[in-house]
Amino acid sequence: MVACERKGERNSSKNKKRERQRDMNCETCQLKELELDPAEIRDVLRCVLHTIFFHRALGLVRPKDVDCELFEITYVQCGDAELEKKIDEKIEQFVAWSEKHPNRKSQVCLSFYEVKSKQSSWFGSKVERQFWENWIVNVNVHPINPPKSSFLNTREKVLEETRTRMSALETSVREILFQIIKFANEKQEHIPPITNSEVVSFPYEITTPR
Repeated sequence: MVACERKGERNSSKNKKRERQRDMNCETCQLKELELDPAEIRDVLRCVLHTIFFHRALGLVRPKDVDCELFEITYVQCGDAELEKKIDEKIEQFVAWSEKHPNRKSQVCLSFYEVKSKQSSWFGSKVERQFWENWIVNVNVHPINPPKSSFLNTREKVLEETRTRMSALETSVREILFQIIKFANEKQEHIPPITNSEVVSFPYEITTPR
């Protein structure tokens, strides 16, 4: 009995060590923070999330060019209707949360993982998720009131200030897209072997604030 208990302790220690090694193998990309008006959330998050998926799909994709509504930016989707639906659902969840929690910084996290069977006792095993990559989209959502026209603030000046802000936001989005591409190209050794030909080769989850 004592020997069994000691053996169980050793197995538990080994499992914890494996879990620590697994966590160490999980790469995380913290994307530059985006300052968004509520009306800009959908277009920007679609652009960012679809770009991540396209560079991590690893399966048989049907590339589809999509133009942003707010900027002169074209990004690529995987051409999978189910994936598009799931992304839109999560974005709507985030929009609903931001409406209830205005002027708050928050995150949308996209994580890829493997499903592994792990022996939990002498008599059975359990299935667990082994995460191998996290993408953190940092967002600061707050209403951005456009400058008002007045005697000292002409309509032309108001339009110029609005264009300046949108140009700065477009630059930030472009920088994030390049950050995604750079990370996806440089960080590949941790990606598990591909065992299927689905569009997105690995399970994933998109988490939003609750």
